Amino acid sequence: MRRPLIAGNWKMNTDHAAAVSLAEGVAKGAGDIDKADLLVCPPFIYLESVAKALDSSPVALGAQNMYAQPNGAFTGETSASMLTDVGAEYVILGHSERRNIIGETDGMVNEKTLAALEAGLVPIVCVGELLEQREASKTGEVIAQQFAGSLAGLSADQVGKTVIAYEPVWAIGTGKVATPEQAEEVHADLRRLLAESYNGEIAEKVRILYGGSVKPGNAAELISQPNVDGALVGGASLKPDDFLGIAAAV
Repeated sequence: MRRPLIAGNWKMNTDHAAAVSLAEGVAKGAGDIDKADLLVCPPFIYLESVAKALDSSPVALGAQNMYAQPNGAFTGETSASMLTDVGAEYVILGHSERRNIIGETDGMVNEKTLAALEAGLVPIVCVGELLEQREASKTGEVIAQQFAGSLAGLSADQVGKTVIAYEPVWAIGTGKVATPEQAEEVHADLRRLLAESYNGEIAEKVRILYGGSVKPGNAAELISQPNVDGALVGGASLKPDDFLGIAAAV
């Protein structure tokens, strides 16, 4: 049985005081959540402060991105070891905003994924299609391509330590949500790809999250789908009550 994961991606939001307050609010309510793992991913600059605010709570800490190289002349970048040094356990990689705004490729996501695993971080590898790709009935093709490219070269053991997040780009920050049936269809395809690329045991082990305008009101129906193992939450993760409400819906 895969234990659900509810991950909050704060994106480029909060100031220092707000980040600490938000983390404290999540930590305070986390004791009432017994059927899901909780994770928050604040901006880089607040990771250490948020780690302190989460201390002694069951809430894990993650980052929103990282660079593939361990160190060197890479101005403005952050390495995996820097993340673990301040207490991060997870890192989001290949988020649609980084793919479609920053221009990250599957190859770049793949390099980061391998580096994260090497450093002991749990990568949350994101895949998802644009609206025009869905309307052209290319969702399956896009997901398969991103899956293969982003996870290229990973061993079965490494994939077993990885989380996958399906984020339909058209549903991120738009208020639109994939129907439970649409989410389940893609999640089932990802589970099939895992079984075909590795084996059935690995396919059953890997957690696949849904991301895209998840809120307390729609979380239960989405996460009740057989292959949806939690949520990667954006806007609703910026309010403790909403974030915890999503977790409570599991």
